[in-house]
Amino acid sequence: MSSITHREMRNNSAEILRRVAAGESIQITNNGQIAAVISPPTGTILDELIAQGHARQGVSDLSALLTVDRHRVDVTSAEIIEDARGRW
Repeated sequence: MSSITHREMRNNSAEILRRVAAGESIQITNNGQIAAVISPPTGTILDELIAQGHARQGVSDLSALLTVDRHRVDVTSAEIIEDARGRW
């Protein structure tokens, strides 16, 4: 793992991000002390959200949505919303 200073990170951020996107992890130092480590993501965004508790794993495959029966109604979404809001 390579190490760069805060100033180098600020001045060469595009190059640093290219290196990280290519798989390299980089330590950032500030006054000689390690302040941060930048590394490429290890999983998908969904995996990260699940790990943070902001999402949950689906109980079935997305193809299950194709089996959902659709029903047509005579009321539009706008009419349903207007009815739910009521009169002020």
